[in-house]
Amino acid sequence: MKRVLIAEDEAAIREFVVINLRRAGYEVLEAEDGERALELYDFYGGDIDVAVLDVMMPNVDGLEVCKQLRTRNNNIGIIMLTAKTQEMDKITGLMMGADDYVTKPFSPTELVARVDAIYRRVAMNSKTKTTASEIIELGVFKLNLRSRTLTKNGKYIELTQVEFQMMEYFFTNPGAALSRTDILNKVWGSEYFGEEKIVDVNIRRLRMKIEEEPSFPKHLTTIWGVGYKWIV
Repeated sequence: MKRVLIAEDEAAIREFVVINLRRAGYEVLEAEDGERALELYDFYGGDIDVAVLDVMMPNVDGLEVCKQLRTRNNNIGIIMLTAKTQEMDKITGLMMGADDYVTKPFSPTELVARVDAIYRRVAMNSKTKTTASEIIELGVFKLNLRSRTLTKNGKYIELTQVEFQMMEYFFTNPGAALSRTDILNKVWGSEYFGEEKIVDVNIRRLRMKIEEEPSFPKHLTTIWGVGYKWIV
């Protein structure tokens, strides 16, 4: 069963989202605030594929819910619902571990497409079975495609499923300049119609995890006017 959690305090918007996701074949759990969203996550033992979280909610806001869900589950897909004026909230949500965001007002087609894309990635990650020999070593880094883990000097680095896919793309193309469009198409899919800056925010998040000095990266470098490159 494809299970989605929707946390939105405005009943009309929540009902609109629920109806369209159910039509698309999802089992939908409803929460009117962040506190209830976390209760539902725990009640279902974390067996939730995608969470759609409104940023502005009473009791516990969407950003805090995103942060808590990500600390509990690196593989859950998280989409933030934001208003056009909440530009900083979009970036903050992505830095806290969200995979994507949708700006209000949005069409049902757009939201379902975003949820579908995230769900496919989550499902693919959970079903991936590769041999133990499928390990890519680049310098002090080791990417294990079987356990979907990254280590640096033998120390594990926690990655979300989006971050892992980005690292896999870089590790299978070391030294190659990859454009934002290349990365967007590879990780988010060619049908994604969001903004390319989602790539930049995730690069920033990755640098904070893998670089000694994130402001002066030695491995995940910027190629001005093109995109990014992994240097061993």
